[in-house]
Amino acid sequence: MIGSKFDFMGRRKVATIMSGILLLISVVSLSFSGLNLGLDFTGGSLVEVGLSKEVEPEEVRRYLTSEGFTNGTVQTFGSNTELLIRMPPQPSDAVDEAEIAQSQAQLGDNIFQALLTQYPGMVLRQSNYVGPAVGDELANDGGLALLTALIVVMFYILLRFTKQFSVGAVVALAHDVIIVLGCFSLFQWTFDLTVLAALLAVIGYSLNDTIVVSDRIRENFRKLRRGSPVDIINTSLNQTLGRTLVTSMTTLFVLLALLFAGGEVIRGFASALSIGVLIGTYSSIYVAANVLLVMNISREDLLVPEPEQDGNEDGSYP
Repeated sequence: MIGSKFDFMGRRKVATIMSGILLLISVVSLSFSGLNLGLDFTGGSLVEVGLSKEVEPEEVRRYLTSEGFTNGTVQTFGSNTELLIRMPPQPSDAVDEAEIAQSQAQLGDNIFQALLTQYPGMVLRQSNYVGPAVGDELANDGGLALLTALIVVMFYILLRFTKQFSVGAVVALAHDVIIVLGCFSLFQWTFDLTVLAALLAVIGYSLNDTIVVSDRIRENFRKLRRGSPVDIINTSLNQTLGRTLVTSMTTLFVLLALLFAGGEVIRGFASALSIGVLIGTYSSIYVAANVLLVMNISREDLLVPEPEQDGNEDGSYP
């Protein structure tokens, strides 16, 4: 916003307390409740069926439980006559590993046959199975991808700016990821590969915003001869505020459209990215800039070194 003069850093203590509370809630929830991992990570079967008439998902879930298919979830998908059933691996009497794997691979077909006797005319749309070994590998690779992204970001900012900006950017990104994960843990929303992709997108979005703000802070530290670090950071944040809000709002409009009209498959992705955009905008203003003040950023840290001149000590040439 042109001409805005908000005292962002004057409220940095309140922002720090709020971030601390959100992080504490997220960490506690992740520690005690964990994430509601989807079939991509736990393994199991996903069955999509079409019905001739509307049926309550809870009624279908109770029927499956009575038939011996436990701990599954049933929800509408696209319309009230389309159901999406997620079923984790079920106990098996088989002893041999090959027989167990074959039994689990047939789980989707068994679910459909059980439902077909109760709901004649049901149509099988799709049936997919993910083995537990594949799920473990995806979970490990996903965690490694997030860690690698944070490390690469830290080195990139370190090379482009200074160590203060590098630490600030990584702290802000970790802050965003932990809070998004905390929301999924607190509300027990399903965490699958689409949500993992959204987390990586959150890192990219938040990083872009943080770099824009950091670049303006560095520029003003070099250009403005008067003012404390708090004043210079406030000036920089006000100068980039319009760009930050316009980018965030336009992105959020698209995500809200996906969230409310995109259907069940895309809902987790849209939810994670919507939360990430809001938290990322906040962290680029308060968290990253606050870390700079905590690390005592000064004009001397950002001055461009003077090139050495050939000649005598007084600067004259022979």
